[in-house]
Amino acid sequence: MIALNDLKNLLQTPQQVVITTHHKPDGDAMGSSLGLYAYLVQRGHHVTVITPTDYPEFLHWMPHHPSVLIYTEAEEQAIQLVKDASLIFCLDFNALSRINELGTHIREAKAIKVMIDHHLEPEDFDDYRHWDINACASAQLVYDFIVNELDDAAGINKDVATCLYTGIMTDSGSFRFPSATSEVYRIAANLMDLGAEHWRIHQLVYDNAPERRLRFLGYCLSEKLEILPDFNTALISVTAEEIKRFNIQTGDTEGIVNYALSINGIKLAAFIIERTDKVKLSLRSTGDFPANEICKRYFNGGGHRNAAGGASETGLSQTVETFKNILPEYKMQLSQ
Repeated sequence: MIALNDLKNLLQTPQQVVITTHHKPDGDAMGSSLGLYAYLVQRGHHVTVITPTDYPEFLHWMPHHPSVLIYTEAEEQAIQLVKDASLIFCLDFNALSRINELGTHIREAKAIKVMIDHHLEPEDFDDYRHWDINACASAQLVYDFIVNELDDAAGINKDVATCLYTGIMTDSGSFRFPSATSEVYRIAANLMDLGAEHWRIHQLVYDNAPERRLRFLGYCLSEKLEILPDFNTALISVTAEEIKRFNIQTGDTEGIVNYALSINGIKLAAFIIERTDKVKLSLRSTGDFPANEICKRYFNGGGHRNAAGGASETGLSQTVETFKNILPEYKMQLSQ
């Protein structure tokens, strides 16, 4: 590990910087990455944001979106940038497996690696770590990194504020999750004072859906929703054929699991989707129920207590069956 002063001294001169985040980036991943990008560029650094995969259309409005390099679409260029980097910022993930093939190149890179993240059990690949599992979003930690660690509050301009507000808003469930503390509200207010237009950001993220997504959501709720009353659990499972039928694109399934969790009395909700290579699971829970424990123990995943994800290679029907068979083990917790 390197000391904060060493990192601050390094940032006093222009660096070749790569910023990366987890595959299929969400609002926090892109908000953190583009917010840090906007800050570092104005401080004279040469910066590239590299995402392992594409990301949702409803985030394409964000400042500096056109500058993002998608690894799967420009592999050779991305690898060279990683090799040439003097600093690599790893945002909103803490294990290199979360960035797919890009992880191998990051691990082998000679650059100093900085992790800024809020997930449990970080992997030991970084040289400097700004990490707090109690933060509501990695964007909150990027804000703290700039304002408090680098002591450079003046570096947060409108673009930085807009991106960081987006990350905080999306990962806090529009400020409704327990992680949205009074301190988070104070940060959000400061970002608004610095130019983040909260009403516009909310509209662009949540009221900007393509028709196909609404039709798919309606189908999921009317045809695919299953209630397991003995366990206060709701489940939606979707086949690859159904994904193809509705022409679902990256980001179109985001948030659907929350509709299942919003049902009165439901404490655990699952969205299970068949992809081309494996089956993906998204779990959401209320209160103290450990959704992340289920994902870690049974589905090669993890995450936060109330929001976690995992994957399975046993096929959709078997994955659904496995999930249902797990529930009796947690019946007491789900019944409280």
